[in-house]
Amino acid sequence: MTPTTPVSFAEIFDGATGIKKIEIPPIQRDYAQGRRSAETNRVRERFLDALYKAVTEKAVTLDFIYGDIKDGVLIPLDGQQRLTTLFLLYWYAAKKENAPQREQDFLAGFSYDTRYSARNFCAELVKFSPQFQKNLKKEITNEAWFPAAWQKDPTVNAMLVMICAIDEKFKDVKNLWGKLKNGAITFYFQPVKDMGLTDDLYIKMNSRGKPLTAFEHFKAELERKIRAFDEKLAETMGSKIDREWTNLLWSYCNENHIVDEAFLRYFRFVCDVICYEKGESPQEGQDEFDLIEECFNHANLGSNGKTKARQNAQTVTEYFDCWLRVNSPAEFAAEFMCSEHETGKIMVDGRYDVDIFKDCLNNYSDKSGRLRQFPLNRMVLLYAVTCYLQNQNTAAKADFGRRLRIVNNLIQNSADEISDRADRNRMPAILAQTKNIILTGKIDKNVKNSFNAHQLREEEEKTEFLAKNPAAYDILTKLEDSPILHGQISILGLKNLHLTDKFIALFGIDWDKVDCALMTVGDYGQKEGKGTLYQYGSKNNISAWDALFHKSSNRGFEATGRILAELLELPRITDQALTQKIENFLAECENKKSFSWRYYYVKYAAFRPGKYGKYSDYYAHGDGRLLCVLQTLQRISSSTYDPYIAAADKAHVSREHYGQRLIYPNCNVYITSKSDAFEVRNMDTDKLMETLPIKKTAEGEDGENRVEKLKKYITDNKMS
Repeated sequence: MTPTTPVSFAEIFDGATGIKKIEIPPIQRDYAQGRRSAETNRVRERFLDALYKAVTEKAVTLDFIYGDIKDGVLIPLDGQQRLTTLFLLYWYAAKKENAPQREQDFLAGFSYDTRYSARNFCAELVKFSPQFQKNLKKEITNEAWFPAAWQKDPTVNAMLVMICAIDEKFKDVKNLWGKLKNGAITFYFQPVKDMGLTDDLYIKMNSRGKPLTAFEHFKAELERKIRAFDEKLAETMGSKIDREWTNLLWSYCNENHIVDEAFLRYFRFVCDVICYEKGESPQEGQDEFDLIEECFNHANLGSNGKTKARQNAQTVTEYFDCWLRVNSPAEFAAEFMCSEHETGKIMVDGRYDVDIFKDCLNNYSDKSGRLRQFPLNRMVLLYAVTCYLQNQNTAAKADFGRRLRIVNNLIQNSADEISDRADRNRMPAILAQTKNIILTGKIDKNVKNSFNAHQLREEEEKTEFLAKNPAAYDILTKLEDSPILHGQISILGLKNLHLTDKFIALFGIDWDKVDCALMTVGDYGQKEGKGTLYQYGSKNNISAWDALFHKSSNRGFEATGRILAELLELPRITDQALTQKIENFLAECENKKSFSWRYYYVKYAAFRPGKYGKYSDYYAHGDGRLLCVLQTLQRISSSTYDPYIAAADKAHVSREHYGQRLIYPNCNVYITSKSDAFEVRNMDTDKLMETLPIKKTAEGEDGENRVEKLKKYITDNKMS
């Protein structure tokens, strides 16, 4: 028998190996696969799944088992856990199917020399034949030959757990003994002397007497899968995990210098990239062992499975190695990213770490799936960075900053597009577009359904503009980095770059004053799609301005841009300048006795919408004047109100009637707005009691201040 000849557990005892007995030595740790912990349960279930498939679907050959043979006794150096589980599985099959005694005699050759209890248990177990009519653990522990004290032996207790798990998994498998005899499960065996190793190695590998960690299980499984198609690559990756890659992650880990979790988070990122580049979606809830099966088990990868698995392994290698080519990931990130505007760098959302590699290592994911701390937009940005690091020979560092900015602008303005849903996974196209931009500096029009279409066009226009006007780069990026614009400048456009400093100054002033100043120039609001909503600014919520200044399906975006640009043409943008403009506008309206809707908006705070900057024409019935103010993002609610009556007497606005009535119980009347009057009606009968007509100008505007007129009426009639 050669080291490359697979053998079954039964065959290891035949004459060809010279082995008559397997004995687990005292220096070995206890049997661990039967322990009760979340991690061990997962390892046990995974191993039993593999064995189950071997006897029900396709035979399997396990990894190498090494050991020292002395006087016909195999003392395992590596493989104790697998050998013990196979012993228990063979025992179960022999007893369950009443195998001939001569066929199962070899089982008596397996023993533990760690404690007398484990040794005696193995000997008694081989002689015992259960009835299989109740829980096997209870059946065994109720036997007279089983002292209660044995359950305190961790190896014995673990074996009992595994026996029950085997029964649960294999109880319905037909001809289990025959399948095992016919080599459904085999492994490679190699004596230590054939490896040129000494007993020193044995002592070193087993001296700690501690169970393998989850990460050690992961490394072993990863190397085993890769070794199945490329021995050299498996050795290379194993060495890098233990050395170069561990050193890379060392400085990012906690005070105990544990790199396991950091490694697995970045490993998951790479596996997700592999999945997206295949045009698929990563599955939620996959742990690291699932990822190994999906990406590196060549048997699961269809035709050319070994080639695909090798490419995936090389991808992992490249994604780790690329960070070894920089002095420090943190220094590299600081060279191209910042938290506030700096020429030549992109701005990173203040919620995230500028060191995106560190952010990934700390926050990318756990076994339950992607963490919110590292969403898809961050994944795309990290992908862009790693694309550059892997292709520095073709992507010049001088170009990388500009290209990364293009990608970042696209990311920031594609919140709806960057998605991975059951009905829409755009990530494969987004990563393809990102890679093309980083490598060529151009947008690939052949890649469909990637980033926001408008932003893609804008980035093309900027690229063409900068090719002709390279000196404009600094001012353009300064405008892009405005906290309100974050990359999209269409509201001003390339023709208005000279207004950049004024724009930044404008939003350094009280936003309520900015809102009013814009309205003095014109009605800057936008109608949302085909709905009933209108968008305006907000005195304290940036999202309202964001919605106004970023092109969407809203109608009126161009008008908003023109009005904004006109305001910015003021000689100076200061608090005093805006105050003066507002006062001049109000005075002009009052002198002309022409009170437009814009006048009321600027004059009365009740007209300026609240947090979300939303109006609705739900109650207008074709009259554009009768818009109502919303206090929610999208819907009419009890906090909605008619601004004309609210400006006159907000305390008596009826929430029950969605803010469309002023209620005066003491007078038993309510007041509502009409386009050219206020109506006073009886609360009980709705009968019209009185009409307050509003004078009109030749242009159709109010010829008198209707809010003040209503205030006077309420006061004169002592209604409030």
